[in-house]
Amino acid sequence: MIDCSLIVPIYRNEENLPDLLEALSGMAARVPGFEAVLVVDASPDNCEALLRAALPNLGFPAQLLALSRNFGAFAAIREGLMAARGRFFAVMAADLQEPPELAERFFATLRADEADLCLGVRASRQDPGLSRLLSQTYWRLYKRFVIPEVPAGGVDIFGCNEAVRTALLELDERSGSLIGQLFWVGFRRLEIPYDRRARTKGTSAWVFAKRLRYFVDSVFAFSDLPISMLVGIGAVGGALSVVGAVVVLLAWLFRDIPVAGYVPIMIAVLFFGFMTLLSLGIIGIYVWRISENVRGRPNAIVARRMANGATPGHLP
Repeated sequence: MIDCSLIVPIYRNEENLPDLLEALSGMAARVPGFEAVLVVDASPDNCEALLRAALPNLGFPAQLLALSRNFGAFAAIREGLMAARGRFFAVMAADLQEPPELAERFFATLRADEADLCLGVRASRQDPGLSRLLSQTYWRLYKRFVIPEVPAGGVDIFGCNEAVRTALLELDERSGSLIGQLFWVGFRRLEIPYDRRARTKGTSAWVFAKRLRYFVDSVFAFSDLPISMLVGIGAVGGALSVVGAVVVLLAWLFRDIPVAGYVPIMIAVLFFGFMTLLSLGIIGIYVWRISENVRGRPNAIVARRMANGATPGHLP
């Protein structure tokens, strides 16, 4: 009987696959009822072909899902959660920067019913100095403007029980934030610290552009920051326009403006033109996100699906 499902999103990790499969085999020997759900997010390298060849020879139950195009890591995780057959679930990165033992702790905690949701929280990280600085800045901004409850070091991997998985999958949102959803659904949370390892092979696909896009998605999905900024800018702009009007009026009284009406008209045009463009831009983003959800397109499409016939380890 499958009891614990580990979801691994895979993108540009061809060099890490031998170490990943070895780590999964070790976990299968230690975790009763273990299965792995490997989700290849249309990786441009040979990840899918290598995993397809290795799948029949794995000594533990495993599924291989190949998405039709690159939908992103969080869409891949959702597909893995939907396909998983266990009662407890964990997510692990394919580059092994998060130790596999952390996922085992997730399963043990969930099995003991000590929490519904386990979050891996970085106690330290062995990344280059600039990478650490950028990551710390990113998560500070995320904590400040999006989810105040998020740990200072951020969350990359997590484990959950069936209740949390069901709640997550019922949130049928496009361009959403999985981290934000984890905190939004509530339940009993437990933070488990770990030391993030240095990446030894390949380069991370989690580049600045993707971080920025994810931050923007999170802000518009879980924060009223854009509307609050618009109100604040409008208040400041209104105050400045009053000051400008007083200055223009005084200049007119002292006959310092040679062209009658030029300055107030320009101030009004610039101010209200700026406010109109800003307002339409923010409203347009919200309208676009509403339309994404109304269209009802799936978060991802599985193009190919395989599973081996291995039986899980003994359950106590």
